Amino acid sequence: MSPDSQDYRAILLGKAPLLDVRAPLEFTQGSFPGAVNLPLMNDEERHLVGLQYKRAGQDSAIRLGHQLVHGTIKEERVARWAEFARTHPEGYLYCFRGGLRSQISQQWLAEAGIPYPRIIGGYKAMRGFLLEALERTIAQSRFVLVAGFTGSGKTDVIACLRHAIDLEALAHHRGSSFGKHATDQPMQIDFDNRLAIALLRMDDAGVRNIVLEDESRLIGRCALPNSLREAMLTSKVVWIDESLESRVERILRDYVEDLGQQFDRLRGSDDGFGEFAHRLLESLQNVKKRLGGERHARLDGLMREALAAQREGKGLELHREWIRPLLTEYYDPMYAHQRAEKASRILVTGDRDTVTRYLLDAGY
Repeated sequence: MSPDSQDYRAILLGKAPLLDVRAPLEFTQGSFPGAVNLPLMNDEERHLVGLQYKRAGQDSAIRLGHQLVHGTIKEERVARWAEFARTHPEGYLYCFRGGLRSQISQQWLAEAGIPYPRIIGGYKAMRGFLLEALERTIAQSRFVLVAGFTGSGKTDVIACLRHAIDLEALAHHRGSSFGKHATDQPMQIDFDNRLAIALLRMDDAGVRNIVLEDESRLIGRCALPNSLREAMLTSKVVWIDESLESRVERILRDYVEDLGQQFDRLRGSDDGFGEFAHRLLESLQNVKKRLGGERHARLDGLMREALAAQREGKGLELHREWIRPLLTEYYDPMYAHQRAEKASRILVTGDRDTVTRYLLDAGY
């Protein structure tokens, strides 16, 4: 067994299995990649102990905690910890501050014959380490942005490079009004933690020049750190130029076919298609103000016709009829404006393969 540790860098870069004994509500508000929540106390128990602490102090709160978590409840929780520890002998446990809850959990595991190390300082200290690392690694890095019109395959380029970070993967969102997946995005804290760890990995490998996809301040509901956004506003750019038809096909693949399959796997074919259709129509509704009422009504009608044909088993062909004008009439003018603004920072322009080769040749 490893000793208790506060070497947060080694723990995170080593992908050590993490046993989070905080209450479920704390866990959902922020956690670390791969952490498993097996709480010492559930939300109600933690609430009651907190009230007792305010009324009568720490000793009384501890006594109440032992009263609430005893007998078969205690045995079941220790058994789950023991299973985790036996499965992941290289892991660590932690609570919020690395105090009583993790110490009690560690003690109960030891009494069950399983010594298991604790993260000193707990979640709060490791989160603080990541926030500091995030700002430090952003400050010392230089970025190149992959830009291009919607559907040009920017994410595909990122996937080909060793020295790149896929911000959209970290945010679990494709980065446009239609970019939601079937499952939810991470909380902002979780996104920050994922990004900090990704940058730490680059730092650990001695990488200072990093490729990112050109993104706005928000990727869905996940906000880029201000320092990263400011750095991106002055970073060099590579611009992908792909034909309209290839972009239509990529949008069809990602935003229709793949999204539909996600909902199908999640909800089953009938309910899944209904939720998928609702998501597409909702995404179009979200840009109604910018589209204008007349254009929105036209695209909405085309989308509904395509969805009806798809439901009837007639394939995806009609989806191209709303994708094409959505690109040419809505997205392309915005990106053309952005391209003009970035002109002085563009290093190379070409199709996806050309841009990929350029970046690989440059050592990315």
